[in-house]
Amino acid sequence: MVDILHRVGIKAPLNEVYQALATREGAAAWWTTDTRGESKVGGVLKFRFSAHGKEIGGFDMKVLELQPDKRVLWQVVEGPAEWVGTRISFDLKQEDDYSIVLFNHQGWKEPGEFMHHCSTKWATFLMSLKSLVETGKGNPSPDDVRIGNWH
Repeated sequence: MVDILHRVGIKAPLNEVYQALATREGAAAWWTTDTRGESKVGGVLKFRFSAHGKEIGGFDMKVLELQPDKRVLWQVVEGPAEWVGTRISFDLKQEDDYSIVLFNHQGWKEPGEFMHHCSTKWATFLMSLKSLVETGKGNPSPDDVRIGNWH
């Protein structure tokens, strides 16, 4: 098994970063505007992505953990085969004026080209999260950075 790992420092209080990660409204402001469902332990969040006015894919995440100002953990229950069963965690800690996000998309069966693509996309969306919390405006899908023919 292999993981996608990222670390991002956000100049903001932990609670603001946590709210952007742990709420449906928060995720819609940095990941994809088409976010539905309930962000509560045991609930399912449905994330859909689009480009040029057409849906291009999506993921359903079961919420496994919500620890205020510390951790958000999801498990992929629907989506591309490579994602189903993987887990996505956001661990938070304070360092000086920064909230540090330790991101882990764990449990990939192999590091194929799609995983490389997803790692780059996660990085762009984590920068969208940083922008959202620091400036009030993120770049969620469909206004995210395009990185190639898989969007």
